[in-house]
Amino acid sequence: MRLRLSGTSGPEGWPAPRCRCASCNRAADNRRVPLRITVDDVLTLREPGADAVSAPPSGYTVEVTPYGTRVEGPGGGRLLLARPDAPADPPAPGGADADGPGEDSDSRASGDGPDPGAPRHRVDVAIVDVGASPAAIGALRRAGAVAKSTAVLAVGGDHRVHSPAEFDRRARLWGASAPSDGQELWCPPSAWPPERAHGPHRVLVTGGARSGKSAEAERRLLGEAEVTYLATGPSPAGDAADEQWARRVEQHRARRPSWWKTEESPDAAAVLREARGAVLFDCVGTWLAGAMEDCGLWQERPPADAEDRLQARLDELLQVWRQCPAYVVAVTNEVGSGVVPPTVSGGLFRDWLGRANQLLAAESEEVVLATAGRVLELH
Repeated sequence: MRLRLSGTSGPEGWPAPRCRCASCNRAADNRRVPLRITVDDVLTLREPGADAVSAPPSGYTVEVTPYGTRVEGPGGGRLLLARPDAPADPPAPGGADADGPGEDSDSRASGDGPDPGAPRHRVDVAIVDVGASPAAIGALRRAGAVAKSTAVLAVGGDHRVHSPAEFDRRARLWGASAPSDGQELWCPPSAWPPERAHGPHRVLVTGGARSGKSAEAERRLLGEAEVTYLATGPSPAGDAADEQWARRVEQHRARRPSWWKTEESPDAAAVLREARGAVLFDCVGTWLAGAMEDCGLWQERPPADAEDRLQARLDELLQVWRQCPAYVVAVTNEVGSGVVPPTVSGGLFRDWLGRANQLLAAESEEVVLATAGRVLELH
């Protein structure tokens, strides 16, 4: 099937009419109109749902599924216009689509046609409105509808993202392409989809308070089928007096996809040692604060071997970080950019965290700095 993407933006277009925001100004040189896909010049898709296509032409099958509108062409190519709320669960056992695991077992078929051994609900091209829900990519991968050989097209860009360049960057993080208006593509795809990071791969995201570092770390893993969220800070249930911390934890939980697994543990090394899939480690600073407390460094008179014990903890974490087979994104803090800490304990924490950040960065494939909600790659 030949796909013509006449429009690729969100519902208002990009730039939006009469909008003067910075994002729309940046998009003025490459205007995009609301989503519109033509298949072989015989049918048109605008949004997933029961009314997306009426009376499909002969030789084409159009089916409304829980994952979105699925089109199969005469040559067997399979296209999905995904629902933003696509479920992360695979089809029920025994159902029409129950025929195999997700992407981990997929191999790229040889030849130009569809893989005859692929599950029925798996598609060759998935079009996902990432402006509405980027997590839909991860849900489709978890459900098995999107595999390694599936070309994912990220559409729905508009002024919810601060620039077209940022939209393209996010699409690449999720292993997707961000097509332009007027672009033509094939289903099955004529080229393999872009690679995304897989384990073993380590990313360190650093930044100051409220810099957007946690949001960036979470964003990087929205396209993953299996994610463990490693929370190293104190449990809000065990610290009822700190209502601000409890609210902050709840905000983080609310923006994570429902299928992500949460591990609350101060022993980051133990969790990373057994990790598979993808892991979000949030964060190195809270892990270090807990380790310093366990070693007695917060006491007025720390034990003589306190720093040696802390160094052993850090060495263990580094060793596991170096050998971890998972795709790991870790959040850390930049605490050396402000005033000199007024207390001895504050200075000690700053020095140890700066040391830990340098050592973890040296063992990471990627290091990025978040500031004011923007992201800068550090080389």
